[in-house]
Amino acid sequence: MTDSTAFLPLSVPVEIALPDIRRWIDGNAGIPGVWTFTGAESGPHLAITALVHGNEIAGAHVLDRWLRDGVRPARGRLSLAFCNLAAFRRFDPADPTATRFVDEDLNRCWSEADLDMRRISSELRRARELRPLLDTVDVLLDLHSMLWPSDPLILAGQTEKAARLGVAIGVPPVIVSDAGHAGGRRMIDYARFADPATDATAVLVEAGAHWQDATVGRMNLAAARVLRHLGMARPGDPLPPDPPALPAPRRAIVTRTITAASRDFAFVREFRGGEVIPARNTLIALDGEDEIRTPHDDCLLVMPTPMVPRGHTAVRLARLLP
Repeated sequence: MTDSTAFLPLSVPVEIALPDIRRWIDGNAGIPGVWTFTGAESGPHLAITALVHGNEIAGAHVLDRWLRDGVRPARGRLSLAFCNLAAFRRFDPADPTATRFVDEDLNRCWSEADLDMRRISSELRRARELRPLLDTVDVLLDLHSMLWPSDPLILAGQTEKAARLGVAIGVPPVIVSDAGHAGGRRMIDYARFADPATDATAVLVEAGAHWQDATVGRMNLAAARVLRHLGMARPGDPLPPDPPALPAPRRAIVTRTITAASRDFAFVREFRGGEVIPARNTLIALDGEDEIRTPHDDCLLVMPTPMVPRGHTAVRLARLLP
């Protein structure tokens, strides 16, 4: 099965080269595609993941660069994981939306029920391979990019610890707390990250448009900032410096997640992710005969998806915090 976006009438340019990660496929941690390095002093275990979706190749560029440049932790443990290798192997720049996954979305497989059941798919096999790694991770940074026009952002799930981590990273500057998707749990929603009683935490960076160099740069900066935030960066490692002035982080909380209930879901006009609708009760979409309206003033649109299959997230509506 391929991603439904494979059939969209889009011409989306692929402006970055396909990274050659063949040398990294074996890994060094007993899991294909996973590399782990330990610092001289004790500290947290940070994992940076890419290719959860096989066509989101920008994150693979970052991990490839860090591995080639010999970036290592000053303390603790650093793991770099190329996730959906099977989907990535099928990536074709001539049809770049077709390889988000093989059988199902790897970023909807992370409930205990999905991981423990007998059902088999390419993505579930891979999630089960990666699960022992996640069971040891203290901080997860999951790198993603976007198909539809949207301002970059950080998704922090529902815990305050994840929102604080997002603010500390601050790249991108908007940190959105949300409950995820009706279709399944994301990696950042894996139980030990989503439990407010644990210290383990995770955020997902939506760093910008698929297949653009600026997206790679934004991911690289976010990864460097989390490494520095945890006191794990080594002097002299070739990490990007902070720009002279970064925007102040801004938090938002999702108040309503809109899941398409029909095959006829459609927005009333083109919207860009990050757009703020000033007035409450503004009509933004029709789902069959049902009207979708903003639930409050100053409503932030989080990653609207113009062509969405039934049962999938169409948009998240959020309130910006002061």
